[in-house]
Amino acid sequence: MFDTMTLTKVLGATCGSLLVFLMIGWAGESLYHTGPSEYGEEEHAQAYVIDIGASEAAPEEAAEAVDFPALVAAADAGAGEKVFSKCKTCHKVDGGDGTGPHLNGVVGRPKASIAGFGYSETLVGMAADIWTPDNLNAFLINPKKYAPGTKMTFAGLSNVQDRANLVAWLATTKP
Repeated sequence: MFDTMTLTKVLGATCGSLLVFLMIGWAGESLYHTGPSEYGEEEHAQAYVIDIGASEAAPEEAAEAVDFPALVAAADAGAGEKVFSKCKTCHKVDGGDGTGPHLNGVVGRPKASIAGFGYSETLVGMAADIWTPDNLNAFLINPKKYAPGTKMTFAGLSNVQDRANLVAWLATTKP
């Protein structure tokens, strides 16, 4: 029933299929490759940038003489929920993780404490610390400066009142 010619055809078809599969994989890898290559290119870690508007293009502020915890105590949590709309792209407050970790109960929670989320080495190194209003303020001014190597692509919030409102609202979210 099976002769040598039939076996040769089956073997040839299998090898040809594997060759086509490898060629397609090679072509796809060369088109969509994002990691470092053997030619010394840098790795591209940032997939996209969240546009936060031209008014917040330079979020770094000079050293402020503002008592941030007092500002948070007097802040409007309802306005903070509106500010959170800029964060909704990556963060959730329903207990589930998105691109970023969920922010339920983040005020007073230890840093890098959400199990299963891939934090940057810098934030993992800060795990003994707690997210206080002052820490959140410093992080929200410029996340990349506060935690170098962070995966967060958000440029920061330049308005101190927006930051205070956001922290006040986040303090009301429960884990």
